[in-house]
Amino acid sequence: MSYFNVRVYGLLINDQQEILISDEQQEGRTFSKFPGGGLELGEGLIDALKREFMEECATEVEVLNHFYTTDFFEKSSFNDSQILSIYYFVKPVGPLNLAFKTKPFDFIDGSSQAFRWVKLDTLTEADVTFKTDQTVVRLLKQAIQL
Repeated sequence: MSYFNVRVYGLLINDQQEILISDEQQEGRTFSKFPGGGLELGEGLIDALKREFMEECATEVEVLNHFYTTDFFEKSSFNDSQILSIYYFVKPVGPLNLAFKTKPFDFIDGSSQAFRWVKLDTLTEADVTFKTDQTVVRLLKQAIQL
């Protein structure tokens, strides 16, 4: 490992008790994760999460509270870094104007990202790709006792 890679993600749950999942394609791989991404130098976690939601979802979010920070070793799937991920509950400030999909990896017009809602009561670790996200799914389900 040559460096740390700090990531910040938002857990956005709607009024129908569904959580927002981002399906993405990058470097020839497809994966599902929670919306968010990498911290940039000189940026705080909250500002980074707000920026990521503007970039990915074209929406402003209010960051509510911390949920989880990685507490085990995870090597990046894309480079030689060690991943440290921080998760917050978020809520949109305005409406989400996204073309929501119903099935994973339903990319349109050369897009490399698509969003879908997954019901919390049917959410499983298999709905997300990476180990830290899978840990968050397990903890989230425990926290809301589903």
